[in-house]
Amino acid sequence: MSAIISVHTFYLLSLGCPKNEVDAECMSAALCSAGYIPTRDPYKADVLIVNTCAFIEDAVREAIDAILDLAEFKFPEGRAQFLVVTGCLPQRVGRALFSEFPEVDAILGTGEYGLIAETVNRLRDGLSLREHRPGRPGELDHLSCYRTPASIEARWAYLKVAEGCSNACAYCAIPSIRGPQHSRTMDEIIEEAKHLESIGIREIILVAQDTTRYGRDLTDKDQNTLTMLLRRLSKETQSIELIRCLYFYADALTGELIREFADNPKIAHYMDIPIQHASDSVLKRMRRHETRAVIEAKIAAIRENVPNIVLRTTVMVGFPGETEDDVQMLLDFMRSMRFDRLGCFIFCPEEGTRAASMPDQVPFDVAFSRYTRVMELQHDLSLEKNRSRIGTVVPVLLDGVDPHGILFQGRSFGEAPDIDPIIRVAATSPEVGIGSRPLVRIVDAGAYDMTGVTINEYGK
Repeated sequence: MSAIISVHTFYLLSLGCPKNEVDAECMSAALCSAGYIPTRDPYKADVLIVNTCAFIEDAVREAIDAILDLAEFKFPEGRAQFLVVTGCLPQRVGRALFSEFPEVDAILGTGEYGLIAETVNRLRDGLSLREHRPGRPGELDHLSCYRTPASIEARWAYLKVAEGCSNACAYCAIPSIRGPQHSRTMDEIIEEAKHLESIGIREIILVAQDTTRYGRDLTDKDQNTLTMLLRRLSKETQSIELIRCLYFYADALTGELIREFADNPKIAHYMDIPIQHASDSVLKRMRRHETRAVIEAKIAAIRENVPNIVLRTTVMVGFPGETEDDVQMLLDFMRSMRFDRLGCFIFCPEEGTRAASMPDQVPFDVAFSRYTRVMELQHDLSLEKNRSRIGTVVPVLLDGVDPHGILFQGRSFGEAPDIDPIIRVAATSPEVGIGSRPLVRIVDAGAYDMTGVTINEYGK
């Protein structure tokens, strides 16, 4: 019989998007429920866990670097006995991880987060798990225990409403990694929202690969729409003050949903709609459902119904076959639409995707030049947008302190955490602190960050 190894503490590093962060918080909660103790110091951990992203090549490199870095903390150089790799990378490459990284003791795919405590228990009991293959991607698994968000002090939390994606964009590996869309039941989401409310969360941020299509895979899809979910979340929670939605597809935005944004005071007037491009020929090759005309019409409808909406988008340059005319269409579209926030990616051929083998691949130096032009234009547009907010007064949820320790930093309805600018806030009351949501007058603005002063306390 194998000897039982002493394992008490764990260190968990999560890479990638907010959806990964939710999965990591779920795993942490499961381990805590099983009696393990979290630590923020890998030197003090008995087991090391890295939750990986493998969406693009850069994410794969980051995951590999993280595995190698954490391996340095294993015995005898460090205290750790085991290294576990979870998430997208093992789902994508499977047991090849073991041959590439002999330091890895166990892997779990994107549908196996609920096995984390059992996995650590088995490692502790001296069992070898190096023959394990990740299960089928996309199995919805949010564990039976409640998570504690890493952002609890700041009073906001991500809330995952679905797993996987049923779109078939030519450049994206997510469907093969996480499977088709699987929506959580509305009751389960409401239950988790109430738990988050009970521990002091004031802003919840709904995330999925395609939040707009929430519920369309459920049996009673007419009663399981994002609009219905937003209504229930608003009515069935009391101290949740703001509900933010990320990752919308323009073609799936309904008039009913847009009106809900206009009429529901709890919904942040903020939409994140990655359009990817504005050239119909590029969008068609990308296998996107939208056309430029559809995107324009949806944005016009949004702005007509919600005049103060903050719009964020993501675009991609360098997609196979993209021409200079296509890029000019994108730049002209940006000038016309004047997005508040915009992120840009350079196309990278991902193994297993249609786009990887397409003809007319764009050289990197050409794609990088196009990226620079896009970001320079957006810099000017964002500066103009932010300066137009000088003098306005908005509630700002304070979620940190600036590096100099002088000003608070936070977000209004127009800024999502991690991806958007921050508002630096000078407090005029000693009662204002992290987790409070005072009214703030914007007094200065750059292209990315703004500065404001509290005018009275809105709430602790």
